[in-house]
Amino acid sequence: MSRKHLTAKQRDFLLFLRDFIAERGVWPTYREIVEHFGYRSPNSVTQNLQALHKKGYLRRDANGFRLVEERLPQQEAHGIPIRGIISAGRLQEAVEEHLGTITLETLFPNLDRIYAIRVAGQSMQGADIHDGDYVLLIDDDIPNGGIGAVLYNGETSLKRIYYDENGLRLEPANEEYEDIYIRPDVFEEVRILGRYVGHVNRNGIFKRTTGRA
Repeated sequence: MSRKHLTAKQRDFLLFLRDFIAERGVWPTYREIVEHFGYRSPNSVTQNLQALHKKGYLRRDANGFRLVEERLPQQEAHGIPIRGIISAGRLQEAVEEHLGTITLETLFPNLDRIYAIRVAGQSMQGADIHDGDYVLLIDDDIPNGGIGAVLYNGETSLKRIYYDENGLRLEPANEEYEDIYIRPDVFEEVRILGRYVGHVNRNGIFKRTTGRA
């Protein structure tokens, strides 16, 4: 039986078992499962175990339930499932099928070169980057006028970067803050930390637009 026959709750239950065992090396107790999912009764644990056993995702021996390794969902399950195709034109028959998942790798193809830094302050609020957001930076040069992070004199700053013959100008996206000028006498101490590619906050993941950023 293919894994598409699992309900969403059964899939979440199976993924929890897989991740718990991979992290701790032991099977979770009933109490740990109940606390994780907020079940009102241990009976819910038993029902899920029996359902996964019946569908071939668990086997049972003298020591209890065990995972059927070859039936485990792949790590891509942590992404957002693509459940079909919808028309953006005329009304058409719904097409429902499993088309994979949207992951961070989908949004950011160069994920191995990206890291996050937490923002402190509101100097970039005009670029919709606020205090407490996590800015995503890629290890790359910053184009003239692009947003990025620099390190100078032991201090860091996230600004829009402009280059000229005199050095750098760091421009905030908030009129309450002034430009920062880095001139030749300290220019050698400046290091580019990364180019801005997006940010994350409680509202979601925001990717840099293809325009000026």
